[in-house]
Amino acid sequence: MVRLPLTPAEAERGQRLGALLRRARGERSMLETALDARVSPETLRKIESGRVATPAFPTVAAIAEVLGLSLDEVWAEINQQEHRVEPAGPRRSAREWLAS
Repeated sequence: MVRLPLTPAEAERGQRLGALLRRARGERSMLETALDARVSPETLRKIESGRVATPAFPTVAAIAEVLGLSLDEVWAEINQQEHRVEPAGPRRSAREWLAS
């Protein structure tokens, strides 16, 4: 499967998602968080660094649950700047965006 290049807006959302997860994780180790969420530490590292800007919805949901974040909080945080940027295409729901 060929992945299309990320748009600047998608890359920016990925950076905001990573920053949110790092803040929520606080002093908790990346390894402990990843294992509790049943994802690999490398996956969590890539998401937190923004290298995986559009992680799968179940992955984000599992990490958010472990960190005590609601999906509404996550969605609001990662899309806070969207109001300043014109969408490049049709708007997608949170589930569609995170599942892509």
